[in-house]
Amino acid sequence: MIDTDAPLDEEDLDPDPIAQFNDWFRLAAQVGELQPNAMALATVTPEGDPAVRMVLLHRADQQGFVFFTNYESAKARDLAARARGALAFYWPRLHRQVRVVGSVERTDREESLAYWAQRPCGNRIAAAASPQSRVLPDRALLEIEFARLERLYPEGPPLPDFWGGYRLRPDAIEFWQGRTHRLHDRLRYTRAADGWRIERLAP
Repeated sequence: MIDTDAPLDEEDLDPDPIAQFNDWFRLAAQVGELQPNAMALATVTPEGDPAVRMVLLHRADQQGFVFFTNYESAKARDLAARARGALAFYWPRLHRQVRVVGSVERTDREESLAYWAQRPCGNRIAAAASPQSRVLPDRALLEIEFARLERLYPEGPPLPDFWGGYRLRPDAIEFWQGRTHRLHDRLRYTRAADGWRIERLAP
């Protein structure tokens, strides 16, 4: 049984925020969060409007937080204009939240190829068939293109040039633990010249 009102104190934290994140991430999976890797990705449009959508985390390591998408999508256009982003994870069973902000860059093609190869065949066909974020007159056109690619590539299509990964390199990562009376614990790591600085924020 997980105590969802357990305090989060500075001495509880790993000095490395990525190690701390992965500890929480593993626990979220263990307690049965439906999609612990689901994260909200926030960007800014070229016009200056905020934009947010859910994407799936592939992994978090010392290089950053990696996700994959269509390079011609709305989010990709946002990141081409301003290569900054923010992530938010929420795990209600644990009453925990993690927020991340930082710069965003594309992964190299080898990394995208390795991930593409392990995706289910149908997911690869769908990714290749979809002109993501563009207006469609109806769903039938999408299904026709899916069927065409399925016939052409029964084992799955090769990685398209317009699809691949992004890596968000964090400048700050905040760990939020829900508490009773909404006196939540919030501890934020901020990147400094000599490593990471940890600060407590008011709820």
